[in-house]
Amino acid sequence: MTAEPATPLLDTVNTPDDLRKLTREDLRQLADELRSEMISAVGQTGGHLGSGLGVVELTTALHYVFNTPEDRLVWDVGHQAYPHKILTGRRDRIRTLRQGGGLSGFTKRTESEYDPFGTAHSSTSISAALGFAIANKLTGKPGKGIAVIGDGAMSAGMAYEAMNNAEQAGNRLVVILNDNDMSIAPPVGGLSSYLARLVSSGQFLGLRELAKKFARKLPRPLHNAARKTDEFARGMAMGGTLFEELGFYYVGPIDGHDLDALVPVLENVRDAAEGPCLIHVVTTKGKGYAPAEESADKYHGVAKFDVVTGKQSKSSGGPPNYQNVFGDTLAKLAETDDRICAITAAMPSGTGVDRFAKAHPERSFDVGIAEQHAVTFAAGLAAQGMRPFAAIYSTFLQRAFDQVVHDVAIQNLPVRFAIDRAGLVGADGATHAGSFDVTYLATLPNFVVMAAADEAELVHMTYTAACHDSGPIAFRYPRGAGIGIDLPEVPEQLEIGKGRVVREGTKVAILSLGTRLAEALKAADQLEAKGLSTTVADMRFAKPLDEDLIRKLAASHEVVVTIEEGSIGGLGAHILTMASDDGLLDAGLKIRTMRLPDMFQDHDAPEKQYDEAGLNAPQIVDTVLKALRHNSAGVEEARA
Repeated sequence: MTAEPATPLLDTVNTPDDLRKLTREDLRQLADELRSEMISAVGQTGGHLGSGLGVVELTTALHYVFNTPEDRLVWDVGHQAYPHKILTGRRDRIRTLRQGGGLSGFTKRTESEYDPFGTAHSSTSISAALGFAIANKLTGKPGKGIAVIGDGAMSAGMAYEAMNNAEQAGNRLVVILNDNDMSIAPPVGGLSSYLARLVSSGQFLGLRELAKKFARKLPRPLHNAARKTDEFARGMAMGGTLFEELGFYYVGPIDGHDLDALVPVLENVRDAAEGPCLIHVVTTKGKGYAPAEESADKYHGVAKFDVVTGKQSKSSGGPPNYQNVFGDTLAKLAETDDRICAITAAMPSGTGVDRFAKAHPERSFDVGIAEQHAVTFAAGLAAQGMRPFAAIYSTFLQRAFDQVVHDVAIQNLPVRFAIDRAGLVGADGATHAGSFDVTYLATLPNFVVMAAADEAELVHMTYTAACHDSGPIAFRYPRGAGIGIDLPEVPEQLEIGKGRVVREGTKVAILSLGTRLAEALKAADQLEAKGLSTTVADMRFAKPLDEDLIRKLAASHEVVVTIEEGSIGGLGAHILTMASDDGLLDAGLKIRTMRLPDMFQDHDAPEKQYDEAGLNAPQIVDTVLKALRHNSAGVEEARA
């Protein structure tokens, strides 16, 4: 008689409370099942795979040891939190990841009480966890603030700013440094795991505190010598001197996949009476899934894939991606201009700078997750006569706005900003949408702001930026593939502040900025079918405006509609201001502005997002017809 198969442990765990009922010996099996579940789910949905696989054991151990959600667990960036979501009551929805109406690809406060802080930009976790820890301390509530931050995210200054301010939290703050590139630590083994357990133990902490008190009684020279000896010994053994100087008790490095090492250390830290603690955990990105472990990027972000083979279902062929058009164009321009350099903030392939770097490695700079530094570094290069291109996602450039204002715009330095991921970005949702760059850049004196309507225009704008030495200039372009237009053999230097008419009409004028041009042309076809002659203009520039073109179209058309992939305050707002200043509105001109809605849109397919935003051809047509009906009603009322 065949025995009934045992119920998988994961089926018995719906929340961390269930997890904490297991024995420590059960955790290995649970972690294996959790890893399999994650691989299966991401195979169906796509998403961030490698980072989550690397923290399966760490996730299991953290929820086993700490009293979440009372202990507030903050995952830096958040794309490694898929195992966390499975263990915190969301397993039944894990196959809706990054789909419309489904789970977010990052942590999100509105999604679960186990997501105490929304994270999708990096290096914010320690500051947030410190806030939780201090709030609990001030109000007398139990609970720690626990930050899990990767070694890459530790390249951002914000992490150190938080650590420098952390001592007041006492033992309520725990920072887990997840080192998945072996960039800090030597290989770990049994000895280092033993040392980590030893130095995190209550006995060791007590002895160390006793030694500190004794040293304070010594004359100052002897006290200083004792303190330095303690720091030197710990620094030599475990590399923790920097963190100790910032007020943290350092433990590690330990093997982040060894639950027998992880759990005791976490328990010791949980129960410690000392101040803030940093646990240095070494993990392998993509752990436990051979295709991910063997991949150069450890399957950081993947499309849907076959779990058995690891083969991703990415489409082949078709138009090139915008970032690759930019990278190839810049690399070619740099062949004849040795002043051109490229800067990226930890996104070389995402911005196309990797293609530039292959051709010109000495002029390519990846500064890590440090957008503020990237912008001011570019400003320094520009001030010394170079032609720097700072290639940064729109959403990440927001992190460096003060540097853009103070270090670039006020000094009128010719930094070129290549702004990737402009507009809506689909599955990554509101945190990664490029909604605000036109608004926050076009408001600045000295700036030129362009938006590419297609990949050919991106080639022209990259060249135009390279030639522009009289001040800062920015050009934006979306995520994903172009529309399939032929790329120019020879780029054209665009006249600053001049748009182009791509279709002539007489009654309706659509003024487009960016890649909504294709939808504007579709709308023009539909309006023509209704007998409404339509002009379509690609404005190219949000700043400076092509005022001559705007006046000409305003004088010769009954309705003017602007459309852009950005928030209020962009092209439409600037045209309305100009029309008001010129008195064009007094003459009865009908202007309608179409832009992103005043909301943070949830993740979905990009075409659905733009439909929700009301920026597709049918909504353009509807806007025109409503404006014309309103105009006709006004005329009839005046006649009466």
